[in-house]
Amino acid sequence: MFTELCNKIFDQSIADYHLHNSVNQPILNPYEKAAIEHLLYLKNWIDTVQWHLEDIIRDPLIDPVKALEIKRWIDRSNQERTDVVEYIDSYFLEQFKTVSPLAEASINTESPAWAIDRLSILALKIYHMREEATRADASAEHREACQRKLDILLDQRNDLGTAITLLLSDIGAGKKYMKVYKQMKMYNDPSLNPVLYAKS
Repeated sequence: MFTELCNKIFDQSIADYHLHNSVNQPILNPYEKAAIEHLLYLKNWIDTVQWHLEDIIRDPLIDPVKALEIKRWIDRSNQERTDVVEYIDSYFLEQFKTVSPLAEASINTESPAWAIDRLSILALKIYHMREEATRADASAEHREACQRKLDILLDQRNDLGTAITLLLSDIGAGKKYMKVYKQMKMYNDPSLNPVLYAKS
């Protein structure tokens, strides 16, 4: 199943990141650029770096100048994340381009790639909750509470994977159809953000 491939690559990306555990380390994507695996690895790497940036920026003692630098980094990361999601949806549009939707076909609430985006974030939640559930310096109560949360996250990943698999199957059978809207983010566009265009 495609979601099994996603989970495998997301786990690989997270493990690779944590070999050095630094937001400044360069990505070493092991997959060919033309392969969907390359996009999946890139997608999760962006998410993983951003996860840790979000941790860093919450340090109550962080230097304000450093905090602003990281906030701008997170903004760029969000744009990159959106771009990669759209590339993944382009892959699916190509995969299903010969499918003729049935007359009664319906649209889904989100595209396959945006559902896969959630699967990538779940992989990160699972990794870090597992760390907390097995943390040697934490109390037994903390570890037990985190284990319960981990069990829910694992169940959630299974359910989401099943839903994505069904969606892809339905699109392939013409029962659902894809309609991809480009994410028209306004805050990054100098012509759409009033704070930016007021200064020009």
